[in-house]
Amino acid sequence: MPAARTPVTAEALVEADGPQQRRAIAKAITLLESTRPDHRAQADELLTALLPHTGKSFRLGISGVPGVGKSTFIETLGLYLIGQGHRVAVLTIDPSSTVSGGSILGDKTRMEKLSVHERAYIRPSPSSGTLGGVAEKTREAMLVCEAAGYDIVIVETVGVGQSETAVSGMTDMFVLLQLPNAGDDLQAIKKGVMELADLVVINKADIDKDAATRAQAQITSALRLFGHHGNPAHAQALHAAHAVPGSPEAEIRFWLPKVIQLSALLGTGVDAFWDAVLQFKALQTANGKLATRREKQALAWMWERIDAGLKQAFRQHPQVRELLPEALAQVAAGTLPASTAARNLLAAQAGRAQFNTSDGTT
Repeated sequence: MPAARTPVTAEALVEADGPQQRRAIAKAITLLESTRPDHRAQADELLTALLPHTGKSFRLGISGVPGVGKSTFIETLGLYLIGQGHRVAVLTIDPSSTVSGGSILGDKTRMEKLSVHERAYIRPSPSSGTLGGVAEKTREAMLVCEAAGYDIVIVETVGVGQSETAVSGMTDMFVLLQLPNAGDDLQAIKKGVMELADLVVINKADIDKDAATRAQAQITSALRLFGHHGNPAHAQALHAAHAVPGSPEAEIRFWLPKVIQLSALLGTGVDAFWDAVLQFKALQTANGKLATRREKQALAWMWERIDAGLKQAFRQHPQVRELLPEALAQVAAGTLPASTAARNLLAAQAGRAQFNTSDGTT
């Protein structure tokens, strides 16, 4: 009979180094991804013990459509940061994995040099569950990596579904990668995603320098327009930028999203990109926006887990499980309003009423 697996401890994550620590990280994240109730209890205990060791990293979210060069960009950036003395963790959120059971992101073969570097750690997306579930596990994995001493945590997602919102909701800065021809078809760029961006990067600028320059100018104009009519934070930054010198509005500095060009393949522009990130970090730290952002994210995460827990408890309620098939059938057939079915099922969970069917029977 095989020996029981030794549970991972906070000490093993925080104090170990090298291969021993990497094994502890992998073990901890596997525990966090488990759906077994006993594992969930152990995971909560581990996260609580790790919490004092988290929060010291910079969390960078990166998104962009397939083909924009995210993997090349992340590997180039990761190696650059390691050269600057940082430790880099890369995590992914892939909504495609919730449909197909496989991940199109997190393929370590796309980041050959970074994946084998001793100062880097790459973890693919969980391959099952809802986007919300995948995002939850990525948040928890981020805390594990922070506790293990990775001071830069990159969260990557493909630009589909609501994954960009999920990444923006767990990181300090959200970066959107675009191709040089993006300026020719701004309508194809989702307005909501553009409003989330703190920094837009025109990658593969070496392919067509003129197109990249056009895209940079057009996206900059679009961001200013969104600032006037969309994102309140962007509007605040625009207002401060045009305030009368010496006025109270001008004294408070806000970040206005930038658009830069680079070539991840050639490695050009990466230093300018990182300079922009450091400017953002310094400014948002000084004006308190970074701390506020993390506080809001932590509270939103708590409420998300409460909502998910209530939904799970609702589905597992004996009377709801008994009545749900008939309710689903009637709503699908159009014989019972969805709102009525929902109210009846909620009442059944609360023990206040029996289910009222479409023919008036109970």
